[in-house]
Order: sequence, then structure tokens, then C-alpha cells
Amino acid sequence: MENRALNVVPFVSVDHMMTLVLHVGMERFLVELAEYIEEDFRRWPVFDKTPRVASHSSNGVIELMPTSDGELYGFKYVNGHPLNTRSGRQTVTAFGVLADVGSGYPMLLTEMTILTALRTAAMSALAAMHLAPAGARCMAIIGNGAQSEFQAMAFKALLGIDRLRLFDIDASASRRCAANLGAYGFDIAICRSPQEAIEGAQVITTVTADKQHATILTDNMVGAGVHINAVGGDCPGKTELHRDILMRAEIFVEYPPQTRIEGEIQQLAADHPVTELWQVISGLTAGRRDERQITVFDSVGFAIEDFSALRYVRDKIRSTDFYDRLDLLADPDEPRDLFGMLLRHAAKHSAA
Repeated sequence: MENRALNVVPFVSVDHMMTLVLHVGMERFLVELAEYIEEDFRRWPVFDKTPRVASHSSNGVIELMPTSDGELYGFKYVNGHPLNTRSGRQTVTAFGVLADVGSGYPMLLTEMTILTALRTAAMSALAAMHLAPAGARCMAIIGNGAQSEFQAMAFKALLGIDRLRLFDIDASASRRCAANLGAYGFDIAICRSPQEAIEGAQVITTVTADKQHATILTDNMVGAGVHINAVGGDCPGKTELHRDILMRAEIFVEYPPQTRIEGEIQQLAADHPVTELWQVISGLTAGRRDERQITVFDSVGFAIEDFSALRYVRDKIRSTDFYDRLDLLADPDEPRDLFGMLLRHAAKHSAA
């Protein structure tokens, strides 16, 4: 009889992910996740890198995001469908796999809808640690959908942000965001326009969902010395910042070949200079250079960040029972006798 118990794969469900986050504590989870991302960004050259494989439709996009460091392989399946909210569905859903390169066997299967929100927020705050003005305490969040609370919590945990100015074209979204964050020590103002929201903010996070070229921030709205965390522009044909803002800002990106297709810089010439964030994190180049500089993190999400998140979850579930044991691998005692495994299963059920 095949010993399949030795070949089960840990599966972290949505319920288990929520339990894990609460067990660790959200702020600690975000800080530790950012540390894993930082560790992997410091060894950026060892990774396989490619723009994500995307299948676009009129309603959204489905993407695969793979990478490997030569020892582990990870990928994420993720979608982005803004119209889903009209039918009570999430705009973004995801799951991911971490595998052993040596054997090809999966080591982890996990939900990544919640995990992606956490890693996106952790990445934003990690970038801001290098790019935001020193002592920043106030952040504007324009677009108060599913990602906004996670962004706020990450900036609080990693930078000490404690004042929020919220705006969304749907005022109920801002009210919900404020209510969800009410117990976490923020001073929160709900604003009537993007212009009002950015007044007094040292960090501006744009995280809208509509798949279109939009102008959430115009050039005249953005003064010197701010950091813009541009999260919402993340696929071809979807942007949030006016081109003139980009022309007078220092732009930092994850992986230029992907960001030039999907990010804010799709509006610019293909040779417009940008700085790769891994070089800043590794100390190879400077981030913010002076107090009047405008910095933009043109965030589209990259596979190495998901790889870091998968590694983190794999490590955190050890010594816990926050996962199921999934019978995923057909692995007979005799590796060449897969057909015989079927026959033995049939005989077992016939006898029963």
C-alpha cells in the first residue's frame, strides 16, 4: 500500500491564514514579512526574473507570477477584475505554491488573497522607509477599497504613520475604512476631494481600482518633498498619476521590464530613467536625497515579493496546526508503477 501520508502538502486556507495573522499579530506579521522581502531584495541577482504572464480581457486580467532562487520555486495565480464588486465578489483573488527545486515537489499551497494584500502593504512601507521624508507621520490614502486598511497598518508598523486622510469617490468606502481602523490609534479625517486629502500629508498612497487611464493626482496638486506610493496603476492601460508629476519626480520601481508595461511609467518614453528599488535596499544607490525631492514608488507587484511571502508563511506555520494536510501528490511506493497504484486502489474499494 502506498505511503501517501509522507507526501501530503501543507494547505493554508483562508480561515487558517486569518488565524495565523491574528496569532502572530497584524503589525508584527507586516514587519516580519517586510524583513523577508528585504532579505530577498538584497539577493536580487540570484533570482529568475520575468514579467508576469498575463491574460487580459475587457473585464480584467488573470496572471501567473513565477520566480526561483535556484533552491525554491514559487508562483502566484492572481486576477484583477474591478467589476466583480458589483456581484459581491473580490476584485483580486489569488493562491500560490512554493516548491523544492531539487525534487520538483510542492512544499506549500496557500490562499494568497489576504496574503497578497499584506505583502503589497509590507512592500509599500518597506519602500517608504527608504523614500519617504524623515519623520513622516501623515498619509493620504486615495481609493479606500480592499487594500487601504492594510496599507495604513503597514505604514503604522514600519514608519510610525498615525494620521490618515481618506478619500474615495464612494464616501461609504471611506467611512468603512475609518471604522475598520478605529481601534488602531489613528487620527483619521474623511475628505471630500483628493486635493483636500493630500493637504499636510508627507506620504500619498493612490490605490484605486478602475482599469483605465485616470488622473487621480494632477501636477499642480503635488508639492515638493512628498513621497507618492502609487499602488493602483498595475496593468496596461491603467494609471493614476498625471504624466507631469512623473517628469519632475525620482521614480523607483521593482522590475523595469514589467513596470514599463503595467506601471505609471507606461506613460513615459522607454528610456526614461528609473531606479530599481533592490539597489536602494542593498545600499548600492541612494533613495531620498533631499527634503524637497518628490519620490514615486511605481508599485505593480513582483514575483519575488510573493516568493518572500510564501517563504514567510511556510516558516510561520511550522509548529502550528494552522494548515490542512492536502493529499495532492500521486506517489506510489514504486515510482514507475503509477498504473498499479490505480489497480490497487480499485481492488481496495472492490473488497470494501
